[in-house]
Amino acid sequence: MFFNSLSFAIFLPIVFILYWFATKRNVRLQNILLLVSSYFFYACWDWRFMFLLVFSTLLDFYTGIKICEAKQQRSKLIWLQISIVINLGFLGVFKYYNFFADSFADGLSLLGFNTSLSSLQVILPVGISFYTFHGLSYVLDLYKDRMRPERNFIDYAVFVSFFPLLVAGPIERATHLLPQILKKRQFDYAKAVDGLRQILWGLFKKIVIADNCAEYANKIFNNSADYSGSTHVLGALFFTFQIYCDFSGYSDIAIGTARLFGIDLLRNFAFPYFSRDIAEFWRRWHISLSSWFKDYLYIPLGGSKGGTWIKVRNTFIIFLVSGFWHGANWTFLIWGFLNALYIMPSILSNTNRNNLDIVAKGKYLPTIKDVFSIGLTFSLTVFAWIFFRAANVHDAYYYVREIFSMSIFTVPYFPGIGLTPPIIALTGVFILIEWIGREEQFAIARLGNTWYKPLRWSMYYGIIATIIWFVGKEQQFIYFQF
Repeated sequence: MFFNSLSFAIFLPIVFILYWFATKRNVRLQNILLLVSSYFFYACWDWRFMFLLVFSTLLDFYTGIKICEAKQQRSKLIWLQISIVINLGFLGVFKYYNFFADSFADGLSLLGFNTSLSSLQVILPVGISFYTFHGLSYVLDLYKDRMRPERNFIDYAVFVSFFPLLVAGPIERATHLLPQILKKRQFDYAKAVDGLRQILWGLFKKIVIADNCAEYANKIFNNSADYSGSTHVLGALFFTFQIYCDFSGYSDIAIGTARLFGIDLLRNFAFPYFSRDIAEFWRRWHISLSSWFKDYLYIPLGGSKGGTWIKVRNTFIIFLVSGFWHGANWTFLIWGFLNALYIMPSILSNTNRNNLDIVAKGKYLPTIKDVFSIGLTFSLTVFAWIFFRAANVHDAYYYVREIFSMSIFTVPYFPGIGLTPPIIALTGVFILIEWIGREEQFAIARLGNTWYKPLRWSMYYGIIATIIWFVGKEQQFIYFQF
């Protein structure tokens, strides 16, 4: 079941009505309803993988209790290791086995040994990377005595499988979400309206911008040998806006949906394409994953403490692991490596925290320096996205090679390019709205609040009409594959 599907448009109001009216606002009944609804939501994708989700939930629920009941530190560590090994074992089998098997066989063939390892013909369980990290953060926080274990399985299971965030995040922390699940929740009209507004903007980003950019990005990337370097640049730009609007659109819908049920999820995007350096970009892009790696990997490795070598080592580890988290392909590792290289100058010069404020805060326009910094950061990001999008290293190499050829100076062209001006214009309008709303939690959070009411509602109806106009075949969200 996708957020941009008719089935979800039917599912959500039903759950909402039952949640606030049929449960009589009893928190226990509400949580039971959320759990049943979440499992149904997940089962609509493939009911067979429900068993994996339930097993992972039971594993971390039980080991979490055992960690806190253990009298000795060694026993605590053993239970933690059991959870980590089994969780990462499942993730490794489903997501990375074929990658390692193929890479090992390729490595042997380079040495003159021909071998063939059997591949697993299985579908990657949707959301496995996300709900695995939910559980791991829980047991790690228990091990560090940051919280007490939850002894009600239903409440804990809701934390792991809450349907808005189940398949593509944000990656929640038990310390943030569990207290909200346990306490009594009251309907807040203002919060619900704000949630609907965020859902609307998320649908606009996904259906109008991401899905249309995807059509052209796929055409260019899938047939890159037929096109010039200038067309490759255009394809990279289309994908740049596709992945941002697709993933941040999902996050907007997830966060807005949760607010309908009186629950606040972690913010996942903060207008990253307006960043003035790569360090700022990573504070604003996929925030829940970046902060997860910082807290559970970067800091335990020593963070930025110690000598220069320690900082360099830890930075590369974080970005390479982040790349590998996204997928079992060398292209993701190269993408992570490039971002590590990009951020290295600011790490070595201790300027990685220079841009903590919002760009041009309180102003309509950025300074010339900001424009240059944003342009440079955006350009580096676009280049790295080429490797993220390419099917393999070979395709990425030839894609980049063509960009740096003389054909970069030709006029971009591909079949159907004459239909792109409306999409480019809409993307331009989208960028403008994002710029205007960059100081808010999402772009239209306050847009039009001071306008004459009919004008404000005309804006909302205009967004709805645009979504309806462009709605077509249900397009899967990119991050479902991760």
